[in-house]
Amino acid sequence: MVDAKTKVFAVIGSPVEHSLSPEMHNASFESLGLNCIYVAHRVERHELADAISGFRALKYGGVNVTLPHKCDVMAYMSTLSREARLTGAVNTIVFSERGVEGHNTDGRGALLALEEAGVNVEGRRVLVLGAGGAARAICVALGLAGARVRVLARKPEKAKEVAELVRRAGAHAEAGELVAERLAEEVEGCEVVINATPVGMHPRTQETLLTREQLSSQPVVMDIVYTPRLTKLLREAERAGCRTVDGVGMLVHQGAEAQRLWLGIEPDVRAMRRAVLRALEKRE
Repeated sequence: MVDAKTKVFAVIGSPVEHSLSPEMHNASFESLGLNCIYVAHRVERHELADAISGFRALKYGGVNVTLPHKCDVMAYMSTLSREARLTGAVNTIVFSERGVEGHNTDGRGALLALEEAGVNVEGRRVLVLGAGGAARAICVALGLAGARVRVLARKPEKAKEVAELVRRAGAHAEAGELVAERLAEEVEGCEVVINATPVGMHPRTQETLLTREQLSSQPVVMDIVYTPRLTKLLREAERAGCRTVDGVGMLVHQGAEAQRLWLGIEPDVRAMRRAVLRALEKRE
């Protein structure tokens, strides 16, 4: 029951109505018997400063940030975690005595999803497709975890920017252009391939950057797209005999990391996953 002692958490973005975060976080809160509630607020860019100030004044427990605010919101943070600073984006806000803390749990979420699938990236060659916000976070996290990262993007200058972020973290990274005709060659020798682009997202379910033939070397294949859960890329990877990791894992684990930051607790990851899968089933 919501009462005067209920701790409120939120996700902000524009649009935000599609977010699965309320179902996911509330499932964990309910499972753990916590007097907490998680809601979604549509916030426009010109409202960001007022929104952050308002959340702090209202004693919100914490806030998640989604598109298009992950970069702009950094201007209103008192401090930034190492991951947020290196990535140049914030997806989780913690309100503390030190002020407004900006964190980025996207990369950690991806690593935990891979670990859950039995994949240790340390010392392994990882190919990341894409150079957007999610790719930046994933590449930095991979670098910090000891992976040898190669990032490809249709705009090679963007891939170079991401590789430079990883190198600033003291890790190995290379960059290149994402060219369909050369992808089979790029995959050869890589032990993990991660699609960090929107290709394959509903309703474009028949699109994939890689086919079964291009995946003949059988790397681990991860797709951060979770709508649909089984993208065409993952179907092609399964046919090639690859181990696959879907996007639900990253979504759940980045949310679980946020709860650890906010509450210092171990969230109910299973309840979070079940809530996400139920919500996805309704939408599909």
